[in-house]
Amino acid sequence: MSTSVTFDRATRIYPGSDSPAVDALELEIAEGEFLVLVGPSGCGKSTSLRMLAGLEDVTSGRILIGDRDITHLRPKDRDIAMVFQNYALYPHMSVAENMGFALKIAGVSKSDIDARVLEAARILDLEPYLGRKPKALSGGQRQRVAMGRAIVRQPQVFCMDEPLSNLDAKLRVSTRTQIASLQRRLDITTVYVTHDQVEAMTMGDRVAVLKDGLLQQVDTPLGLYDKPKNAFVAGFIGSPAMNLGTFRVEDGQALIGEARVPLPRSTVGALTTDRVQLGFRPEALVPSSAEDAASFPVEALVIEELGSDAFLYGNLIGDDLRADHVVARVAPRSVPAKGTKVWFSIEPGRLHAFDVETGDALPTD
Repeated sequence: MSTSVTFDRATRIYPGSDSPAVDALELEIAEGEFLVLVGPSGCGKSTSLRMLAGLEDVTSGRILIGDRDITHLRPKDRDIAMVFQNYALYPHMSVAENMGFALKIAGVSKSDIDARVLEAARILDLEPYLGRKPKALSGGQRQRVAMGRAIVRQPQVFCMDEPLSNLDAKLRVSTRTQIASLQRRLDITTVYVTHDQVEAMTMGDRVAVLKDGLLQQVDTPLGLYDKPKNAFVAGFIGSPAMNLGTFRVEDGQALIGEARVPLPRSTVGALTTDRVQLGFRPEALVPSSAEDAASFPVEALVIEELGSDAFLYGNLIGDDLRADHVVARVAPRSVPAKGTKVWFSIEPGRLHAFDVETGDALPTD
């Protein structure tokens, strides 16, 4: 039976370090929810998961599973099953023995172990492999065995630490779909760690973005994409990434290259300097012409043709952009030639604005 998980100002400071690896994490995960922790390397996502599993000490704050304070309980007393990126299978045991080993140690009867292993094997399409050793399996099959070992324990919470990072790209896509659908079927509260924001967006009911040990934002994938709370989240979520640049503001207009783009009155009113950091998604750029005062020219450097989509990577022509490139989604059947000058404008209502000093989102209503 799954239950909720609560991080109540949970903090982890490693011995000899001045700054917390995880800093006062406040997070509530609902019963049966699939929550993904995402962020760059060293942001504290794996440490947060290991604190929940009991593999890292909590320096201050609490962690609860349901109403039970498990902050200082031993890992085996927490009713959590962990899935690691390296599978951690016993090479001398068969698939069935690997999956049932934790139950055997716990003193569960052989008939119960066999029944639970067979049920998990059916769910994971592992029935034909129960008698094989791990070395006779592919990477994807080994990962499913590691999942099966977690499932047979029927825990209250699944903890998954980058379980797909050892798989090739194609297998990662199919396996993440399997894991997400499996979690829906089992309805077990799951905390999943990844550095891959596409994985996070496609799997999570909600996604929590961390940076330098601090929770930046937690929301649905679409909520993060449409309403990032700060420039870091805006730039981290989305593939290709959001275009971000710092521009001068004159008379309520942002000077983007050769264009003068009118800013919403609420944005101008919230500015404390004559600069603003603006963000716009690749799909928010629409083809325009030199006659439009709010359009700007981009020199096409690289065209990525993906069949159903195409992306133009180019340089903004003009001096004021503090960003390397501009990325625009273009019509896949009529892509511009490399080296040509292409004019774009930003679709109304699709502009994001951030404070230059703090990076916090500014109103754009």
